[in-house]
Amino acid sequence: MPTAAEKSSAPSSSTPRFRQGAGRISLDFVRTLRYRGTATAVDELSDPAALAAWVRQCGPIRAGRIAPPTAAALTEARAVREAAYALIEAARSGAGADACPGSARRILNNSALGAPPAPQLSNGQLSWIAEDPVSATLVLIARDALELATSEHADRIRICAGADCHALFLDTSRPGSRRWCSMGTCGNRAKKAALRERTEGR
Repeated sequence: MPTAAEKSSAPSSSTPRFRQGAGRISLDFVRTLRYRGTATAVDELSDPAALAAWVRQCGPIRAGRIAPPTAAALTEARAVREAAYALIEAARSGAGADACPGSARRILNNSALGAPPAPQLSNGQLSWIAEDPVSATLVLIARDALELATSEHADRIRICAGADCHALFLDTSRPGSRRWCSMGTCGNRAKKAALRERTEGR
């Protein structure tokens, strides 16, 4: 199945609505609560149509229109997102994934029981299908969060050093010293701010 990083590098005829490139689909999904923990936090999953748009852009299913889900499905999606965040934060801590609250574990375990998008090969091309793309993508997200938090890569999950960003990402750099969710955004802003400080200090 294509990773979030691979899909984010694919060419697009329009500017993507949602951020990608965190390295795992569960981390990209957690990012839909932007500026988490700050006074300027914004929930990008503002309504069912926004959830459908995220699944269309960031999930593996590319064919066909994805209809807006129900309000209940949006509530479930937000619950999966927050459970994934709680698990990943526990995995990043010294206590590890076992420190994840039981309620978050139950949400992710229950969601992971469903059927994820299924692969289909046609004319040499691989695609992904599901009767309910939104529900199937939530299954994929829950499974990915569970796998990531208990894997050897858990200690490579970072939080962006950008002021007020707080986005999570998987550091796949060889030295393990990546600081920014994106060099094109937070990294670039930090470099410009540092340059201004040096210039003004002369």
